[in-house]
Amino acid sequence: MFGTVAMLAGCAQAPATTDNTNSAASSDFLPCMVSDEGGFDDQSFNQLGFEGLTEAAKDLGVTPKTVESATETDYQSNVQNLVDQGCNLIVTVGFNLAAATVESALANPEVNYAIIDNDADLNFDGTVDAPNIKPLLFDTAPAGFMAGYAAAGYSKTGVVGTYGGQQIPPVTIFMDGYADGVTYFNEKNGKNVQTIGWDVAAQTGSFTGGFAAGVDSLAKAQGLIDQNADVLLPVGGPIFLSAIEAIKSSGKDIAMIGVDADLFETNPAGSSLFLTSILKDIKLAVSTVVTDSGSGSFDPAPYIGTLDNEGVGIAPFHDFESKVPATMTDDVAAIKAGIIDGSITVESPASPKQ
Repeated sequence: MFGTVAMLAGCAQAPATTDNTNSAASSDFLPCMVSDEGGFDDQSFNQLGFEGLTEAAKDLGVTPKTVESATETDYQSNVQNLVDQGCNLIVTVGFNLAAATVESALANPEVNYAIIDNDADLNFDGTVDAPNIKPLLFDTAPAGFMAGYAAAGYSKTGVVGTYGGQQIPPVTIFMDGYADGVTYFNEKNGKNVQTIGWDVAAQTGSFTGGFAAGVDSLAKAQGLIDQNADVLLPVGGPIFLSAIEAIKSSGKDIAMIGVDADLFETNPAGSSLFLTSILKDIKLAVSTVVTDSGSGSFDPAPYIGTLDNEGVGIAPFHDFESKVPATMTDDVAAIKAGIIDGSITVESPASPKQ
């Protein structure tokens, strides 16, 4: 219904067909990846990148190297570790790895780099800071808008909530779209559903300060529940695991919206709670850049996943199909079409520059 399949090549163009056979790659091609602090088993952001890397490496007939970051202080040394091991392509997973990625790319022009969720423009001059870095970016505000509309239509209490890990653009872009989608629902249906946890106009809201499940995430989720929110959007890798815990402990009828992956699929233990998920096809984006690099056709032009090229989207309603209003599927499909044709405008300060 609302699944997404990304297409990767410079901004929003479909890639040329690539023959993914073992002969396509040099036998000594070594693709590598550094996670952010969420780790490769986060069932979300990092895991999608890892799956894209391993899938492409298998098709190319090579064995990738990966290294997990426990904290932000690991980023620089982890990237250097992979350079020292002779990696030809290093994929860095996350906005916060930009400084380490740019520094390494400038020092090692013979190595290709790709970074997820950062434009690698640290001096803000509108260009990537090194010619051997390919940014992999996703305009998730429109997909968040669709999910916010669905959340508002489902809510019984008239209150929906959100909180994030760190207040960085790849997090706040989800929250902007979500809150604006709730506002759009109110305008179209004469309702007054409230969004708590994020103020779009002020760009302020509720954040745990990191991307780990635990007491901080649990407290943020509980705070939203205590304010009568019955749909929660936690944005930031595994912090959603604490939200599941808070919902189950509350005994209340509360739904969740996932981010990055379809969390109904990746987290079976909490699958019954997911109204939908806001998707980023990180897996295919990474798989394609690894395949291209391995076959000698690395293209550093930034990629931006959009609704139009299906790099972003929302997941099916799964178990909530019979619980959402009867018109919701058609409403969301119409919103998607309206965003693509320009009749509905969705903007976020965090949106990638097209």
